[in-house]
Amino acid sequence: MPPLQVIQVESRADRNAFIKFPWKIYKNDPAWVPPLVIERKEFLSRKHPFYEHGDAALFLARAGGEIVGRIMASDDPNYNALHQSNVGCFGLFESIDDQAVANALFEAAAGWIRRKGREEIIGPIDYSTNYVCGLLIDGFQHSPTLLTSHNPPYYRQLIEGWEFEKAIDLYAWWFSDFAEAAARLRRLTSRMKDRQPASIRPADLKNLEKEGRRIREIYNEAWEKNWGFVPFAEREIDYMTKELKPIVESDLTLLAEVEGQPVGFILAVRDINVVLQKINGRLTWFGLPIGLIKLLYYRRRIKKGRLIALGVIPKYRRRGVAEALVLRIIEEGMIKRGGAGELSLTLENNFMINRFLEAIGAQKYKTYRIYRRLLPASDSA
Repeated sequence: MPPLQVIQVESRADRNAFIKFPWKIYKNDPAWVPPLVIERKEFLSRKHPFYEHGDAALFLARAGGEIVGRIMASDDPNYNALHQSNVGCFGLFESIDDQAVANALFEAAAGWIRRKGREEIIGPIDYSTNYVCGLLIDGFQHSPTLLTSHNPPYYRQLIEGWEFEKAIDLYAWWFSDFAEAAARLRRLTSRMKDRQPASIRPADLKNLEKEGRRIREIYNEAWEKNWGFVPFAEREIDYMTKELKPIVESDLTLLAEVEGQPVGFILAVRDINVVLQKINGRLTWFGLPIGLIKLLYYRRRIKKGRLIALGVIPKYRRRGVAEALVLRIIEEGMIKRGGAGELSLTLENNFMINRFLEAIGAQKYKTYRIYRRLLPASDSA
């Protein structure tokens, strides 16, 4: 291989090359879902709300002028203040199957993180755990659902080859029969109905920004003790609400309330990745909105879904609120669509939710892993 060079992305041309490099890695992978180029540009813009409290840098690896890898390094002071830690993250990692290329990318990311004064690197995490994170280590034959990652199997060897160690695993669960899950849930909720104090309502899509902030309050309280938690800033939840607005549906976004106060929520979406596979990252061809037309045409026909998030504040756990939310969304959302779907991601040490999912018939069908490595004192890592 020609000599390797790793540069930090500064120009628009390099940023575009960073975004388009995955097409080289996944050209023969039928499970891969090409991202929307326009969305990737917005995500990587310095105007993204993450940069209001954190920082990140992008790196490209070249050999003989040809791009052979990429990586993001990020630093989130909010995370470190909350966890009393001193870590930075790597994310958006893509590489040819070459350990030297991967090592050069990790060294570049680690050097940037070290210069921020950090002593440990974790990942893959895109900015923070509020965004896409985790390396797929099994279930490669299944296409990724919306806002989940996908990668070649050899990435695990490349990452572990740089002496990363496992930090934690995350699971994705598959519901092949929502009717059976609902039947099991009805039996469970009937035994808990006397303890279940909440009323459940669909989200008010006419006031989605306000509803998004209610969900943020629940999420930040419900997830506070979980591994890797970092609270959503107000601008971040506004950004996420804007991103999801075109695909949010009232019967798939539910809030639980007690005396008018929100205590829990559940959010599911149609898996728009089913359509993104058909348009190859582009909304227009030769100036014509062909991709957009396909997106709008197929969107309502999607039967596959993803349950993205479920949260109940600690005071109302073990009182049937979570079970009632899941039952309602399955009965009034999923079953009506007649399809199947994924619930993800759950932490491997969240024994309560994992046992609950097994009890209602979900199958653990993918595992994602987050890695960690302590950094040596020098910038060269």
